[in-house]
Amino acid sequence: MKDLADLREEISVWKKLEKRISDALELAELCDPSMQNELEAEVAEISVELSRLEISTLLGGRYDRGNALLTINTGEGGTDAQDWAAMLERMYLRWCERRGYSTEILDQTEGEEAGIKSVSIAVTGAYAYGYLRAEKGVHRLVRLSPYDSAHRRHTSFAQVEVLPEAVQEDPLVVINPDELKIDIYKSSGAGGQNVQKNATAVRITHIPTGLVVSCQNERSQLQNRENAMRVLRARLLDLAQIAAEKHLSDLRGAYQKAEWGSQIRSYVLHPYQMVKDHRTEYEVGNTTAVLDGDLDGFMEAWLRMKKE
Repeated sequence: MKDLADLREEISVWKKLEKRISDALELAELCDPSMQNELEAEVAEISVELSRLEISTLLGGRYDRGNALLTINTGEGGTDAQDWAAMLERMYLRWCERRGYSTEILDQTEGEEAGIKSVSIAVTGAYAYGYLRAEKGVHRLVRLSPYDSAHRRHTSFAQVEVLPEAVQEDPLVVINPDELKIDIYKSSGAGGQNVQKNATAVRITHIPTGLVVSCQNERSQLQNRENAMRVLRARLLDLAQIAAEKHLSDLRGAYQKAEWGSQIRSYVLHPYQMVKDHRTEYEVGNTTAVLDGDLDGFMEAWLRMKKE
């Protein structure tokens, strides 16, 4: 029923656009000069809507319509890399806000001096995974380090992983409770007295695969357990897809270390300003806008490349 409702909604959007185009053509045939401005405005709006719908046709993967789990891990670069991971977290949260997606931080490990070591974010909204899967890979930052007393230029790396969120009834993911090892422990880092004094953090080990996931952000042990299971289901779905296709699937792509030469995208803040995607050659000079969440151009360029 959900698939049927989604398809009906999708067809309805195209039908409405078709009607708008038909009405605009009839208006143009009237050749009334007084309606010129109104017609030009309508054509401009139709063009924007058509471009948006064209991109949606590139999102035809099995899980593209659904939610996503986004994880950022610190790579090479020490404190600067931890700060860079925090900058990426902010960038993706801003992008989600622009698109009207809801976000929930499932687990986060603070950096020792600044930034974060890792963070897992659940992104909920139509086509969240379809768009965000363009972001998986190593992201490289070049800037004058605020953590270097000599203010020298540093290069930092962070690994972004994007997985589709597996729904409970997904046939590819079957979890036997007897195959889970669940540990409860006290949370570390910021979070208030309840979080740090009471054993609310949860670590789940899936014994057959050796996968380990943990969540400690919530004050409730039950909520942390539910969030950890969400992440585990997504990771098991990823493994199931890889096994089914007998090669590294599009869900994850080939694993790359977060270090020199492995980046998919570079963010250069010094000596010049530019963000460049090395897969598509798409680049933008306004680094501030990109770090504020203006990522649609990069995602669309990647989707077009994959289609071609």
